[in-house]
Order: sequence, then C-alpha cells, then structure tokens
Amino acid sequence: MYSRTRHAFAIICSALRPLLLGLGIVTLSACSFGHVAPAAAAPATFEPQAPSLAETGTASWYGSWHQGRLTASGERFNARALTAAHRSLPFGTILRVTNLATGESVKVRVNDRGPYIKGRTLDLSAAAARALGITKDGVARVRIEMYAADQTTGRSTIALAAQ
Repeated sequence: MYSRTRHAFAIICSALRPLLLGLGIVTLSACSFGHVAPAAAAPATFEPQAPSLAETGTASWYGSWHQGRLTASGERFNARALTAAHRSLPFGTILRVTNLATGESVKVRVNDRGPYIKGRTLDLSAAAARALGITKDGVARVRIEMYAADQTTGRSTIALAAQ
C-alpha cells in the first residue's frame, strides 16, 4: 500500500510541476516588469501675484572697496553675493530688481542700509549690478518689487515693512 501512495504522489507532483513552474515564472516576471509608473501630476498653475511693494527709483552699486566690511545687518559685505542696501526695508527682505532700460531682472536680499546719496533708492552689490548690466554706467533706473512668495518663513517681512 505504501508504494501505491508513493506512486500516486509522484504522478500528482509530475502533473503539477509545469503548473507550479509557470506560476513561479509569472510571479517573478510580475516583480521585475510589473512596476507601473505613477500617473503624472497635472502641471501646477500659478496665478499672477501682485507685489506687496513696488517702487521705481535709481539704483547704484558699491563694489570691492567695501569687501569684508560689516554691513548694518552685522554680516560681512560680499561683492559676489546678490545683496542690496535699502533705507527702510527689514534685513532679509527679498527684492526683485528690474533694470528699466534693459528689462534684466535679479533677486537680491537686503542686508545693509543706504544709499546715502540723495536721489538714490537702492545700492546693489557688484554681482547684482553685473546681473542688471549697470556696472559700466554705475547707476540705472530700476523697478523694485517685493513679493510675499519670495520672503522666507518666520517673522513676516511684509508685516515689518508695514510698520
């Protein structure tokens, strides 16, 4: 009787072997080829944002002779950084400055006070002046804009500017 059971088991195993082999192959192929890429998200749409501050004025630049000196914010001046001096805006405020003659634009961070020359609105670092194309002339008419989206988190720059 033992040999009949063993014989029957062998027959069943030999019949199931192709089925188990096929199931194993399908399982393995599903692991390697079955990855489905996630659906692409719809492109984000941004509504135009009005600046919370906009002014037009004259910008000048100050360069290497100030390199390494302390600014009014307490940091060292770096002519290669995109920074600016403004008379009243809080330190850390990000401004978009556009050269009205060329349309060139750059974002700068306020880290100093000034300009101290009558009729000037903003003093720019050498790097910011270069980005706007005003290094040769030294001064240019610019549009200065501050957007809420550009400001860093934490203490509200816009609230401080309103004070």
